[in-house]
Amino acid sequence: MMSAYKGKPLGTIGDFGTYSFHETKNYTMGEGGLFFVNRKKYRDRAEVIREKGTNRKQFFRGEVDKYSWVDFGSSYLPSEMNAAYLFSQLECAEEINRKRLILWNRYYGELEDLQDKGKVELPYIPDDCRHNAHMFYIKVKDLLQRTRLLEYLKRHEIKAVFHYVPLHTSAAGKKFGEFVGEDRYTTAESDRLIRLPMFYALKESEVSYITEMIHRFFKGE
Repeated sequence: MMSAYKGKPLGTIGDFGTYSFHETKNYTMGEGGLFFVNRKKYRDRAEVIREKGTNRKQFFRGEVDKYSWVDFGSSYLPSEMNAAYLFSQLECAEEINRKRLILWNRYYGELEDLQDKGKVELPYIPDDCRHNAHMFYIKVKDLLQRTRLLEYLKRHEIKAVFHYVPLHTSAAGKKFGEFVGEDRYTTAESDRLIRLPMFYALKESEVSYITEMIHRFFKGE
């Protein structure tokens, strides 16, 4: 949410779009998400699937004289408690987005000198993209350096983590998929990446502490 590509909000570009409201997202209700239907011709079927495979909504609108099961479907509705928890965040979505961008930009500004020195690589945002500061990551030299930096940050009570492992190395990837071609970038780039703390309650002073510890690490490496 709050991101765009060439002026179009993400979720509105294709026939369908989705937002996640998992606990790790910028706006959350613990689990669940939002499904966009951007073409009228798909609206009725999407409504049926959401209504457990029935045409119940059409019945309520008086379009059919009784409702029945007409297609695949399931129970996708969140509870009232989940919805209320999310709604309170959506009411101040701009404020949340603004705060996250402030934190993101502070990280970038305080680490940019390390990028200039070739110590780390920072996120790149193309000109035609608007991001929502969902995460802030850095890329270091290799897996060994990443492991050392993560351990260093942990000793200073900073919980930074690496990102997902490449899908082709996971159990499901090996079982259901196949890596075609040469693995020139996927594993190497995954091994370099560190995600730094990023959440709404994070203070700017805490960002500065984290970046200070990263600077100290590279001074003593």
